[in-house]
Amino acid sequence: MSANSSPEGAPVWHSLEVNKALDLLDSNADSGLTPQEVEQRLQKYGTNELEETGGRSAWEILLDQFKNIMLLMLIAVALISGGLDFLSWQSGQLKPGEVPFKDTIAILAIVILNGILGYVQESRAEKALAALKKLSSPNVRVIRDRKLLDVAGKDIVPGDVILLEAGVQIAADGRLIEQSNLQIRESALTGEAEAVNKQAVLTLPEETSLGDRLNLVFQGTEVVQGRAKVLVTNTGMTTELGKIAALLQSVESEPTPLQQRMTQLGNVLVTGSLILVAIVIVGGVIAARGFSNLQELVEVSLSMAVAVVPEGLPAVITVTLALGTQRMVKRNALIRKLPAVETLGSVTTICSDKTGTLTQNKMVVQSVYTNNSSFRVTGEGYAPTGDFQLNGQNVSVDQHPEIPALLVACAVCNDSVLQQEKGQWTILGDPTEGALVTLAGKAGIEKDQWSSKLPRVAEFPFSSERKRMSVITQVEEVSTGVSPMTAVDPAIAHMLNQERYLMFTKGSPELILARCTQIYLGDKSAALTDAQRKQILAENDNMASKGLRVLGFAYKPLTEVPPENSDETSEQQLIWLGLVGMLDAPRPEVRAAVQECRDAGIRPVMITGDHQLTARAIATDLGIAKEGDRVLIGQELQRMSDQELEQNVDLVSIYARVAPEHKLRIVQALQRRGRFVAMTGDGVNDAPALKQADIGIAMGITGTDVSKEASDMVLLDDNFATIVAATKEGRVVYTNIRRFIKYILGSNIGEVLTIAASPLLGLGGVPLTPLQILWMNLVTDGLPALALAVEPPEPDVMQRPPFSPRESIFARGLGSYMIRIGIIFAIISIALMWWAYNHTNAPGYQGDREAWKTMVFTTLCIAQMGHAIAIRSNNRLTIEMNPFSNIFVLGAVVVTTILQLMLVYVPPLRAFFGTHYLNLQELGVCIGFSALMFVWIEAEKIFFRLMGKKTV
Repeated sequence: MSANSSPEGAPVWHSLEVNKALDLLDSNADSGLTPQEVEQRLQKYGTNELEETGGRSAWEILLDQFKNIMLLMLIAVALISGGLDFLSWQSGQLKPGEVPFKDTIAILAIVILNGILGYVQESRAEKALAALKKLSSPNVRVIRDRKLLDVAGKDIVPGDVILLEAGVQIAADGRLIEQSNLQIRESALTGEAEAVNKQAVLTLPEETSLGDRLNLVFQGTEVVQGRAKVLVTNTGMTTELGKIAALLQSVESEPTPLQQRMTQLGNVLVTGSLILVAIVIVGGVIAARGFSNLQELVEVSLSMAVAVVPEGLPAVITVTLALGTQRMVKRNALIRKLPAVETLGSVTTICSDKTGTLTQNKMVVQSVYTNNSSFRVTGEGYAPTGDFQLNGQNVSVDQHPEIPALLVACAVCNDSVLQQEKGQWTILGDPTEGALVTLAGKAGIEKDQWSSKLPRVAEFPFSSERKRMSVITQVEEVSTGVSPMTAVDPAIAHMLNQERYLMFTKGSPELILARCTQIYLGDKSAALTDAQRKQILAENDNMASKGLRVLGFAYKPLTEVPPENSDETSEQQLIWLGLVGMLDAPRPEVRAAVQECRDAGIRPVMITGDHQLTARAIATDLGIAKEGDRVLIGQELQRMSDQELEQNVDLVSIYARVAPEHKLRIVQALQRRGRFVAMTGDGVNDAPALKQADIGIAMGITGTDVSKEASDMVLLDDNFATIVAATKEGRVVYTNIRRFIKYILGSNIGEVLTIAASPLLGLGGVPLTPLQILWMNLVTDGLPALALAVEPPEPDVMQRPPFSPRESIFARGLGSYMIRIGIIFAIISIALMWWAYNHTNAPGYQGDREAWKTMVFTTLCIAQMGHAIAIRSNNRLTIEMNPFSNIFVLGAVVVTTILQLMLVYVPPLRAFFGTHYLNLQELGVCIGFSALMFVWIEAEKIFFRLMGKKTV
């Protein structure tokens, strides 16, 4: 058997009795293993460590950046340009003052910059497994050869007998041999906050879900209280934590929609460019009837290749995504991976945990039942403010004396403390008990006051076996001759019967009711009838069906304090007080967020480890599910094949009692159905599903390090509404990315066609050098594009379905727009070029004969400024828009225009960029031709409006 394999037969440990488990592992509960057996098992099973599969090295990530087809074309252009410069330098053909290799250096600098940007985005090392490894315990107390030893956690083997106590982190999976009041916090593994009471004597069905395996302990979890002796059953990668590590490493990262679209864009641009280069070279050779102009054609081809590649696009996209992350942080959403900003806009399904995300993670009492009356309780959180309602009407608790008696029991039979800090009400202690203290406070019954009136003198503590808790209180002494009862409070005057002590008991309603013989009716106690028992049990079932956690309360007058360990005899012949039903209440803002999801075509799904009744109640209340919708529980899902799950996954909105592998299967089934999935989670068990999901969303408050490292986004407030707000931001980012891609590529197509036309028109030279084209692509394209990236959202951004994540970058008219505008751009520029060439080569012209090239360069740059102003909206005219709603566009246009003029009129810049001086007439002609671009786009909007067509 290989290292880290499980013992023979892979036993289902929770379904075995302790002795059977010991026999299977050939171990002894008292003596443990011998050193020889430990050594043999280390050889057989391997060390108790998580194994890591190899990933890409830093060099591999860096090299991958230069496999991009556009960067490869730029590298080829740089090398060819460098070769031509070298030949010109060697032959002495360089013009005076011309710097050799400047085009090559500039292009390679852009290539390196883009490579570094890509590397920075992808080089974040995977830390999820490292975070998993932190959960392993460094030292373990183990029995070996009848000796108690402290050994390293990695040296534990199946069959070892280990001892646990409060505060210990468990180093391996194991079967309980014996335990005393053992509670284990398994939130790191299951995501559920409440500690689990463990019991060694249980044997459970094989299909028992992970969260219900009460006779097992798991690696990475923590002992809250009690002690235990445990038989180690699984180590290393065969533990539940190891299975999660294997799942985590088996999930392959898929490229995001934006990355796929950019790959598609690069392929189309490069292919189109090569075809155009071939046409120009072949056409030029045919026109010249030979290769006499081959060098000129090669120079034209190089300029076209540089023009077609949007060198500034990766930087603009990176900055746009970074700006999106800053806006999302203000909305409490921390983006860990930049492409996730845009990916959020494509989400079609949000799979959300319940506790803390959809709910407040605060238990709140919703209902009180006593004396055949059911009272609704209002209020939110732990604030002790709210009303008691009967049949929809507010009532005073004084009119129903059985309520104060019940609430006194809630306050006194309680170990939690309610406190107010900075205006916020919080609880020290168990959330369930905190809800009871809050409930009492809503009726003016304060725990501190009643703890002094009825001081605790003894108790029978809660345990998982007893499922109840009792406290014995003493009535305060009175020296005035007034009865002790009346001195305490008239509201419970009939509870004491002149006794000195009161015992209050709370716990499982069925169990407490079975120990009651009387019922409290407000001013007396009476015999509890069978009809009343049935009514109470029916109401208990009714509350539970609504997802409420229900507790029963009773009391008993005592003449003396009962002896210790007399709970079985003392907790008999109780007097029934009533039922209290509580719920982890939904966050008030989530209902609106769920409705916003619906309006935006996004389907919310609840995936929780809680009971199905609780899940259904919350989901129905929030609008995630409708009455009668099916709830799929973990055991049913376990029996389904992947194909069956895929057939049902679009029909189920609630998953309850799920295990780690279930969450991963649900996400994968949704993805096979073509859904684009966002998945929330906080526990270690969620990490594989978070990594598999298109957007993994970890909880910032309750989330484990493992879940955060596996995620794309972290919710700083653990709030579902924040996911919806981030989704809106993602849609805005994607819309703006499409906007500046239209702007950049429409301009680039115009540049390419203009350059290609030059040799075909026989103008005798290339109008633009590669360096000038780089200037246009980086500065006159880049600055306005960055400004367009912060364009405010359209009003209807969340009133439409999400665009398909698999749609082409050219979808919804973007491709036709780029071609159409590129052709118009080229027609304007070619017309200007023809006029400028003839103007500067006319007899008697006093200026620089090469100035026509600078006129073409200047016209192309300034025309893009008009394009940037007009493209802010697809449908509204520029005069209909507030020019200051995006002041960055105005700023970018002004700054870029000034920079362009500096290239023409500042001598050092003119020499470096190879431009020529233009007189005012020539500059005016350039501006006039450039303005035609703005006029055309505005005219298009009017035309489409008249045709009743809306562009997107």
